[in-house]
Amino acid sequence: MTPSPGVTVTPSGVHFAVVSRDAQQVSLCLFEGERETRLPMSREEDLHYLFVPGAGSGQAYGYRACGPWVPERALLFDNSKLLVDPYARALDRPFVFDLRLSERGYDTAALIPKSIVCDPSNLPLEPPRFRAGGLIYELSIRGFSMRHPDVPPALRGTIAALAHPAIISHLTKLKVDAVELMPIVAWIDERHLPPLGLHNAWGYNPVVPMALDPRLAPGGIAELRGTVEALHGAGIGVILDLVLNHTGESDVLGPTLSMRGLDNRYYARDANGELVNYTGTGNMMDAGQAVVRSLMLDTLRHFVRHCGVDGFRLDLATVMARGPDFDPTAPIFSAISADPLLSDRILIAEPWDPGPGGYQLGRFPSNWLEWNDRYRDDARRFWRGDASTAAVMATRLMGSSDLFSGTISRSVNFLASHDGFTLADLVAYRERHNQANGEKNRDGHAENYSWNYGVEGPSDDPILLEKRGGAVRSLLTTLFASRGAIMLTAGDEFGRTQKGNNNAYAQDSEITWLDWQKRDRALEEFVARLSVFRNSHRAALGPAFLHQADWRDLDGEPMTQAKWEDPAIDGFLVTVCDGLTIRIDRRQHIAEMRNGGGTLIGTIRHQPG
Repeated sequence: MTPSPGVTVTPSGVHFAVVSRDAQQVSLCLFEGERETRLPMSREEDLHYLFVPGAGSGQAYGYRACGPWVPERALLFDNSKLLVDPYARALDRPFVFDLRLSERGYDTAALIPKSIVCDPSNLPLEPPRFRAGGLIYELSIRGFSMRHPDVPPALRGTIAALAHPAIISHLTKLKVDAVELMPIVAWIDERHLPPLGLHNAWGYNPVVPMALDPRLAPGGIAELRGTVEALHGAGIGVILDLVLNHTGESDVLGPTLSMRGLDNRYYARDANGELVNYTGTGNMMDAGQAVVRSLMLDTLRHFVRHCGVDGFRLDLATVMARGPDFDPTAPIFSAISADPLLSDRILIAEPWDPGPGGYQLGRFPSNWLEWNDRYRDDARRFWRGDASTAAVMATRLMGSSDLFSGTISRSVNFLASHDGFTLADLVAYRERHNQANGEKNRDGHAENYSWNYGVEGPSDDPILLEKRGGAVRSLLTTLFASRGAIMLTAGDEFGRTQKGNNNAYAQDSEITWLDWQKRDRALEEFVARLSVFRNSHRAALGPAFLHQADWRDLDGEPMTQAKWEDPAIDGFLVTVCDGLTIRIDRRQHIAEMRNGGGTLIGTIRHQPG
């Protein structure tokens, strides 16, 4: 029987298999230290395969592919390039960028990580640990724990750090329903970073989709499994942020690491044979092909079956349904829904990409949640003081029914994420300050709907700090009062700053490492109280759209259409089920929630900028 792509371990040896539709010959390369043994593989249609008796877990390997070099036909075979298995589950070391990885004829065996055979056991399939309308906590593995004083130095910056009691205590205090881990699979630096002395800090440039980065998971799959188990034990789900839209092989000048050398048809090309660049990285995975969709689906299954994760956030998720236009009924969606391992997982789309027609907020299937950047921008604009925003803010607060059809809001509401200003910087900087990125402050978003109360950046002025703190609390109260899921990025609960850098992807440094010792503990406690209040009012603040609510103006009089259309309106009162009243009042600088029993949270006063 012909094996499936990847490796299959048996008691008597290992089956190796890899897809290459255009190669004339693929060789399996086995390594013992630096010694390489090349074995020609058999072929059945597009699958190249070989059984190696006596091989087992821990075996280091790679592939080499022979074929034509015809760039105009997207054929880039170069037998001097050692290639990582697209289905690799483990690597012996991280990727390190080197210009020779792009040099035709240069043997890269000494430069490329070796794939490692591993045979993880299946885990029992359990329901996802995430309630509808819950709190998602986005974090970067390295940045989150690199400076945590209670985490042992050997664990800092690793997945295992999340299982430390001090970390779990912090997450449970905030009533976090699920952590969303920014990319944890092996990535490579973009080629412009090493000359600047910079490194990719976020991981959104993966090479293959399953192999964990050894810097984040020195213990491999077992480390991820153990951390997931520890978080599950505390009632916290785990969502992985996956990048299935492009790989670190980049544009035509990029390195040859895996798919480019094995089967360059993984990457989408236009009618003229040019790489499609709807991702902004120079290459795009072609989900219109069954072989690409299979890799995507097998990746999701791998992390559920072998690691026990509860769901996925898909970066530039529109790419998964392009062909070339976005298709809300794309095959990938039906395949996920029909899969017994995946059908009940939490699925979160970043519903846009930089390509034509790439903004598709609200158009994903009914079982997907979606990052709602309209919520982010409208909440910022309202509290900044922009005119004609109160009615829009009311719609966002109630789950954005103008964007999502059905009876349940699929919105993931957020104020800040890894990409853009931190929440503290949002009220301290009008302009981005990305000089440290080496791109002359031209990278990152130019419009952030931010404000600074007249002073740019850090300040010791207690009045100014009170204004900024009040603004942050008003924003947070609004977020925790909103229908739908909500997302908080790690550190925003205690005032993290990136000194105005709104594109810190290349700052693996104290710019992105959370400063736990200098955190704003009063703000942290305030956020914890907000979360406790939200948890105790799940029915009133759940994701279901409300058919009835009592809307009033800030003087307590019933709202009218004329009042909603008034560009000067500064807020509203709304009473929802269980007697919960939400006050969003820009005039008096108040955001609060009050329940029928009289318990109040919020009531934060600040001066608008």
